[in-house]
Amino acid sequence: MERQEIEQQAAAFRESFQRVKSEVQKVIVGQEEIIQGVLTCVLAGGHALLEGVPGLGKTLLVRTLAQANDLKFSRIQFTPDLMPADISGTNILVETAGGAKEFRFQPGPVFANIVLADEINRATPKTQSAMLEAMQEHAVTVAGVRHRLEQPFFVLATQNPIEMEGTYPLPEAQLDRFMFKLLVQSPTFEELSAIVDRTTGIGTDPVTPVIDGKTITAMHQLARQVEISSDVREFAIRLVLGTHPDSEAATEPVRKYVRFGSSPRGAQAVVLTSKVRALVQGRVNVAYEDLIAVAKPSLRHRILLNFEGEAEGISTDSLIDSILVRVREETKVKLSV
Repeated sequence: MERQEIEQQAAAFRESFQRVKSEVQKVIVGQEEIIQGVLTCVLAGGHALLEGVPGLGKTLLVRTLAQANDLKFSRIQFTPDLMPADISGTNILVETAGGAKEFRFQPGPVFANIVLADEINRATPKTQSAMLEAMQEHAVTVAGVRHRLEQPFFVLATQNPIEMEGTYPLPEAQLDRFMFKLLVQSPTFEELSAIVDRTTGIGTDPVTPVIDGKTITAMHQLARQVEISSDVREFAIRLVLGTHPDSEAATEPVRKYVRFGSSPRGAQAVVLTSKVRALVQGRVNVAYEDLIAVAKPSLRHRILLNFEGEAEGISTDSLIDSILVRVREETKVKLSV
């Protein structure tokens, strides 16, 4: 594909991104970074995890995004008594027209384009693990039969901080399958005032579907064609290697407080989401600024602290900051971000 054609498609990509974002902002007040992050994750073909205390609009954001994208939406409310079959579906005994009986598969709520896994860490680990195959393989297996999920397929999960009552930490294997982990913050005074006005009045403007699943798939494929130079790719690799305490690229805080660093999925997430960000910024090549912007949401949930790090309340974001400083010094990248 010629560069001029790619640039034309990139302009259309950016326009579609902004239109979806505008539709979501009809309902969601503030949280621009979270909206941007979720959209970036979806267009990169990945799943997103939103963490925050109840009542911050996480569920509403995901529901509104599904409406703006004209996709089949399904919500799963995770509770301690939720079973794996409640997610994937099960075989039920039905009577045929001829009077015979047979088992027929009844699809569960995971069979949708956008699945909202609401308060995912309130279910037991057994139920949480039922999402693993769906998230990784885009399929579920019931009674030995494999059932493909509808495409495109995204899991947008919300979770409460693990300090809250009735929560179970997500297994590391499941966390690793989320492309982004986004931290939803409490609204400011101005945002809270706007929320009160918008939700206690006569209502908001209806959300209009802007793009469909076919368009999202095309945007995903376009993002993969964005160029990344060897120097910028090396920056991303150094960044991920810096999360491993036994790596030469590790900083002193990482060696002291980290037990395990990011998997290769972290590098894939950094590069793919930085390509989407480049298109949104009007470029057809990845810049260092893109990598730095997506570093924390891509890696914060892939760094496992040791006992000392947990005891001292070290945040993985602060560790990523230390890695960024070192990598920028080593590669002589001087930026304002």
